[in-house]
Amino acid sequence: MRDDERRQPFDEDPDDEFEDLFEDIDEEEENSLEGLFEESSEELGEEELEARLQRLFGEPPSSEFAERAARFDKGRELEVRVMGVYERFEYGQPRALLVQLRDNYGRVVPIVIGPCEAHAIASALNEETPPRPMTHDLTRNILTRLGVSIDRVVIDDLWQGTFYAKIYLIHGDEEIEVDARPSDAIALALRFRAPIYMAESVLEIEGQSEDYS
Repeated sequence: MRDDERRQPFDEDPDDEFEDLFEDIDEEEENSLEGLFEESSEELGEEELEARLQRLFGEPPSSEFAERAARFDKGRELEVRVMGVYERFEYGQPRALLVQLRDNYGRVVPIVIGPCEAHAIASALNEETPPRPMTHDLTRNILTRLGVSIDRVVIDDLWQGTFYAKIYLIHGDEEIEVDARPSDAIALALRFRAPIYMAESVLEIEGQSEDYS
């Protein structure tokens, strides 16, 4: 291309290209805001000002939604590792079995579990293979035969002392979310070597230093 041809598009007046770009304004849009804030905010009452703001920006979130959002405002999901299964003895209290989880910041979260789940988690940590498949081994075998794998487990909520978890399954291109008890979710995650995560909001409430007793 010659220099005179290369310069040709830039020889035209650049203002011509945008001359009519912003000439047409949607009258309905203009009228919808007309008179919204004609008076100054000092002349408007508090209720009237709030009503006009709601008309402009929509209704505010409900108090229930706001509370739930606040609970998870700091809510990242951090990976945790299973440190082991332990027994806890306290004077005047029945024996309790715990699975202990730890994040990379040294916070430890103990979760009370049942004896069957404790055995399932301990056997997976020790890589023990039972002579006949137990419940979690059977579940793994069924999922594997169906072409389903576990992508991750998330312990995402704590309500009135009860932990809640979700298992995220992968089947082809589809992700399936399943509600589960943390003990079952952990036992399955260990068998699939899937990562386990915990919501930051849960870690902040239940996380203890490693030297807790």
